[in-house]
Amino acid sequence: MDRLDKLVAQYSDYSRKDVRKLVKEKRIEVNGVPALSFDEKIGEEDLVMLDGEPILRKRRILAVLNKPMGFVTSTEDPRDRTVMELVPKEWMKMGVYPVGRLDKDTEGLLIFTNDGALAHSLISPKNGIEKEYYVEHTGSVKKEDIAAFKAGMVLDDETLKPALLIPMEKGKSRVVVTEGKYHQVRRMMAIRGMDVTYLKRIREGKLALGSLEVGKWKELEPGEEAELLGK
Repeated sequence: MDRLDKLVAQYSDYSRKDVRKLVKEKRIEVNGVPALSFDEKIGEEDLVMLDGEPILRKRRILAVLNKPMGFVTSTEDPRDRTVMELVPKEWMKMGVYPVGRLDKDTEGLLIFTNDGALAHSLISPKNGIEKEYYVEHTGSVKKEDIAAFKAGMVLDDETLKPALLIPMEKGKSRVVVTEGKYHQVRRMMAIRGMDVTYLKRIREGKLALGSLEVGKWKELEPGEEAELLGK
């Protein structure tokens, strides 16, 4: 069973905080009766109405796509192909959307969900969920570069949270960040004099991309959801 505020927030444009006000204003009904409390327990058989319209509870989707280059992370775009072309068409009707940003020229792990609360947890800076990238680049990583990443670099007059730069072999490294600024990894590398020639997200939280083929997707198991949240 779900709490009323969680259910309404998940399947509407209102937040859990908003639901408290909606309940006071008697705008939410459960089985034809005004809801008594925002934390009222709701079962699958219960009919929840908001302003006279039913709250449609759709199957919760949580999936991962190995995004290819050449697709923009958006539900629609007037010029470019979007990642929605790579997942089931019915997902759009179910309110499923990509979480966070993965640039057009970047490959790798991209999460999709219709769970608004989960999506917020994944992108909220305060949660500090790690995102790891495999990077191919010009030049070689020096000790000073590693220290600069760890200290927190400055982009657009904003000091970033500490990041990890892990050299593998010449021209290949791994980068771990906890934010999702525009072209963040590419710009951080460029500041240190290294141009990125290939970029792939390989991990989010503790969830690794693994052997999932480029352009393929899969729904996550409960244990994998915990890994995604870094648990």
